Amino acid sequence: MIFDSHAHYDSEQFDADRDELLGSILPQKGVCGIIQMSADFASLEQTVALCEKYDYVYGAVGIHPECAADLPENWLQKVESLLAHPKIVAVGEIGLDYYWEDACPRERQREVFLQQLELAEKHNLPVSIHDREAHGDMMDILRQYQPRGVVHCFSGSVEMARETIRLGLYIGLGGVVTFKNARHSVEVAAEIPLDRLLTETDAPYLAPVPFRGKRCDSTMIPYDAARIAEARGITAGEVLQAGCENACRLFGISPEAIAQK
Repeated sequence: MIFDSHAHYDSEQFDADRDELLGSILPQKGVCGIIQMSADFASLEQTVALCEKYDYVYGAVGIHPECAADLPENWLQKVESLLAHPKIVAVGEIGLDYYWEDACPRERQREVFLQQLELAEKHNLPVSIHDREAHGDMMDILRQYQPRGVVHCFSGSVEMARETIRLGLYIGLGGVVTFKNARHSVEVAAEIPLDRLLTETDAPYLAPVPFRGKRCDSTMIPYDAARIAEARGITAGEVLQAGCENACRLFGISPEAIAQK
């Protein structure tokens, strides 16, 4: 049972075969659940449409920090209006990305992030957090707001992972854990409690070895699971099972419903 807790199937990289992938290929290869993540304003409605079309796809709505610079005045109201949809289970992908500071200044990123954290708290929903080259500011905010949710594509140290777990958050690990230079990711994979681990792809990005540089999809998660299992001294099946159970628990999805799909 492969549960992809973070993917972007609205991406144009899936335009040619999206229906075939989501409609048959992924379920046939053991993908039982996907959290489809919004990023920009247009992807909010696209995410809802994918959730409505495929029964094993759930969604998160939110604005990525890279996309936060030029938003319509009603962007926050639009995000909030979609939170009532029964298959929208989180606010995401939200956070800070100082690598893309030229695309959106830090202060604007922070403003949009905090508004969405407050929205998630208001509606008692978890968040999917993006943190790139912003660890210090991110941890300060997480300590202040203490949201429920996951830090996806976790790139911090073991010490930061321990603090993240202490704050009650989950940690998402994907293809990066298979990269040769991914020492921190492997150390985190070995260290964190298994019940705080989420499996993910960030599809179409960050395909694992041996597919690095190619388009990623949810069927590649077993390669990540094998590397995580090696680091922990357990089986890949145990990692996949934990990833599924943990995602269902965090996002409020019935494990029985997933099993039936």
